[in-house]
Amino acid sequence: MPFPEGVYGLLAEFDSATSLTAAAAASYKDGWRRLDCYTPYPCEEAAEAIGFHRNYVPLLTLVGGLMGCVAMFLLETWINIWAYPLNIAGRPYYSWPAFVVPAYEWTILWAGLTAAFGMLAMCGLPAPYHPLFNAPNFRTGATSDKFFLCLEARDPKFSLVESRAFLEAMHPVSIVEVEY
Repeated sequence: MPFPEGVYGLLAEFDSATSLTAAAAASYKDGWRRLDCYTPYPCEEAAEAIGFHRNYVPLLTLVGGLMGCVAMFLLETWINIWAYPLNIAGRPYYSWPAFVVPAYEWTILWAGLTAAFGMLAMCGLPAPYHPLFNAPNFRTGATSDKFFLCLEARDPKFSLVESRAFLEAMHPVSIVEVEY
């Protein structure tokens, strides 16, 4: 759904994590799905309140590690059997115990790189600009002592007047209209 002209959403400021979590839970229960919470420290209760349940980074890390292990075993097999076979003291070309240490190293390398780049991609980073940076109260307090709930204009329920009335019923410290 396209954004309303020039409006990103409404940003409500709360004075505590408890009031933010209550407001987020009420918003999610009311049917809002395009909303986000911003806190100066991790607040798992707020994440659960807005329906954030799944984290795919561990699965992505597992897949990356398995790909690294398989890739190294295949590389070593190809080198020792087809590309550059060496007959050393009559030993077999395919001697898998010698492949374990390099395969383990590639498993760790690929798992770590997949976790790092996968996390950045899933978080949408790097993001040098976000519309919330236009809100003056967000710039001065999002990383120190303030708690925010943003109802985005992309949500089908969003109506500037009705959304503001909905947020005012939760008694926030302030409500700011966020523009692009």
